[in-house]
Amino acid sequence: MSHGQFPYIRGRRLRASAAIRDMVAEHDLKPADFIAPVFVMGGENEKVEIPSMPDYYRYTLDLLLEEVGELQEVGIRSVVIFAKVPDELKDNKGTEALNPDGLMQRAVRAIKEEYPEMLVMTDIAMDPYSSYGHDGIVEDGEILNDESVEVLSKMAVSHAKAGADMVAPSDMMDGRIGAMREALDEEGFEHTGIMAYSAKYASSYYGPFRDALDSAPGFGDKKTYQMDPANVKEAIKEAKLDEQEGADIVMVKPGLPYMDVIRAVKENVSVPVSVYNVSGEYAMLKAAAEKGWLNEEEAMMEALVGFKRAGADLIATYFAKAASKILNKN
Repeated sequence: MSHGQFPYIRGRRLRASAAIRDMVAEHDLKPADFIAPVFVMGGENEKVEIPSMPDYYRYTLDLLLEEVGELQEVGIRSVVIFAKVPDELKDNKGTEALNPDGLMQRAVRAIKEEYPEMLVMTDIAMDPYSSYGHDGIVEDGEILNDESVEVLSKMAVSHAKAGADMVAPSDMMDGRIGAMREALDEEGFEHTGIMAYSAKYASSYYGPFRDALDSAPGFGDKKTYQMDPANVKEAIKEAKLDEQEGADIVMVKPGLPYMDVIRAVKENVSVPVSVYNVSGEYAMLKAAAEKGWLNEEEAMMEALVGFKRAGADLIATYFAKAASKILNKN
């Protein structure tokens, strides 16, 4: 019998104990891999659970600072902020997004003042500020690209002025990364980074997030700017374009149904790749665990290491704090 076959070669030797499994693990997780999404709302001393996202909350700014402190304590190095804007402040041009004393800007300043070592990212998108719930200016039922990019670039500068370390445009307008990079540099923010939502798909998995921000589109859908779930080559093209325009990190969103896209993008860009483990993925796992159909901790950790195996360098996830606590025990 050839020595290249069983029984001379036994794969189970490297699975025989926890020690050897840890020693030969090809991928691992650490709290610094995670970007924790946080939701801020107006008011004081209040947190509201998001109905479709069990155990996840919107916070008023005072309580958000406490939450960010807890995230820092478990080793998370970055948060991405999403602001819930009252309906009366919404319009078709996202005017409130540029308010230097707006909720997002105040949240950035407060977090950076209280936790200067926390890397603060901000969502750059018009839908939370739009009376139409779309990611751009609407005219005659069309989402205007270039006019929207102008507003989005101003939003990025506004966030940088407030102290954001990195802006995260999630809008999927053409050319917005280059425009933002130019606008930031012109205003002296050449060190402010850009994490581009490069391959953001028109997905059914965003529902709970839209509940969290009350930002569902008021008409139609987002398929004229978000990507077709059938496409992989398009994701590579979008990621490469964003890299060329100045993105420091590119993102694939959602995560679990798009593992192949994460791998394809990773193999075609030279910047770090992030993935967004989105609200619908979180809600599915939580619902199955509540029914007793899945072990929540085990399924959560399996999904997160799966993102690393697929090629993600960073993971934006609502499981960031829970997963970090588990990792810190090991």
